[in-house]
Amino acid sequence: MSITRIRCFYALVMMILLILTGRTGLSAAASPMEALKNPIETVLSLLKDPKYKDPDQRQQQRDKILAITRQIFDFTEMSKRALARNWKSFSPQEQLKFADVFADHLSNSYMDKIQGEYKGETIIFLGQEMVADGKALVTTKIQRQPSDISVDYSMLLVDNQWRVYDVNIEGVSLIKNYRSQFDQILVKESPTQLIERLKKKVEVKIGN
Repeated sequence: MSITRIRCFYALVMMILLILTGRTGLSAAASPMEALKNPIETVLSLLKDPKYKDPDQRQQQRDKILAITRQIFDFTEMSKRALARNWKSFSPQEQLKFADVFADHLSNSYMDKIQGEYKGETIIFLGQEMVADGKALVTTKIQRQPSDISVDYSMLLVDNQWRVYDVNIEGVSLIKNYRSQFDQILVKESPTQLIERLKKKVEVKIGN
């Protein structure tokens, strides 16, 4: 067998192996529920791990959970939807800055609640619905006392991966809530001022 044929043969074998192991961008995307379930179960495992009851280990736990949320949430899409029509009034540079600081603000705000209020609750995945081409809704409930809490995740297929762009808790949309706040602020303030406002909130959280 010639060297050229040997190289072609090995290239073909490697391509087949990559496809079989799911390591190419051409592999089929996981279902919306699968894309969400595995990371959330990993987060629950971290929250249940007794070693993180040690105050000295809390930051390590926090960092691990934040790394997971960065993978499953599309903060750029969340930023666009939270600003809605105001998004176009932001310069490209301001859009990038806003998306970064909004991601930090959301992460810090909800990490405090997750770490501070988790009492061993479990999450039940109820189902998924394809609401449009490349869009899905995953329904869940948090089992806790005195009553369960319904939490629905709106997801978007981006680069062959399902990512969350809104969370609906007991009928209240996270993005719509922020959109209302930002609309009111931007009536009187500039995009730069809104960005600085969020930065200060993030700095206060980090300082505490």
